[in-house]
Amino acid sequence: MSAQGSPSASGPPPPHQEHAPKGANPLRRTSDRVESWLRRFLMLVFLLGLPVAALSAGLTAYESSMRTVQTQSAQRQEVTARLTSDVRGNAEEAKRQAQVRWTDGNGTVRTGTAWVEPGTPKGATVRVWVDLDGTITGPPMNALNARTTGWFVGGMTTIGVTAGFFAARAGMRHVLDRRRYAQWEAEWDLVEPLWSARFRR
Repeated sequence: MSAQGSPSASGPPPPHQEHAPKGANPLRRTSDRVESWLRRFLMLVFLLGLPVAALSAGLTAYESSMRTVQTQSAQRQEVTARLTSDVRGNAEEAKRQAQVRWTDGNGTVRTGTAWVEPGTPKGATVRVWVDLDGTITGPPMNALNARTTGWFVGGMTTIGVTAGFFAARAGMRHVLDRRRYAQWEAEWDLVEPLWSARFRR
């Protein structure tokens, strides 16, 4: 037999439990809910935006580099030139600049300076790249260079987007923490006199 005035085991639950949502945390603040939703939003943007941004940047860089490849391939050609003097040194040393001479497609004899292996004798033939004006230049960019550029730009974009994600999340947390600290301070200003009065009795 239950004691007088005690609630029945089959009676309704206490009022504070009637309308409490399942799994609700009474200590969870509004700022905590805002932070949770913002974190989910940032994660969604990150997961969807990272592949798109990296792929778009990489493809753009690759296509731009391929246009450069096509332009340089059309404007540069490799010709055979001859050394006009001996190049001193041995093969173990770095390349040196030396004067070379060649004849272009119009039959005009041209001269220029090219990088040559040390120890190459006068009159030896070397292959050099020249542009439409007959000026010695470097070899044209190739497809491998274009692919490397595309991967590099895509990788750097991935790093940038990831860094931006973490920076945005840290900034959001900083702003919300400042708001929490201000709220705690305001609440403490109200509670502290009550606590202090208990020890002054």
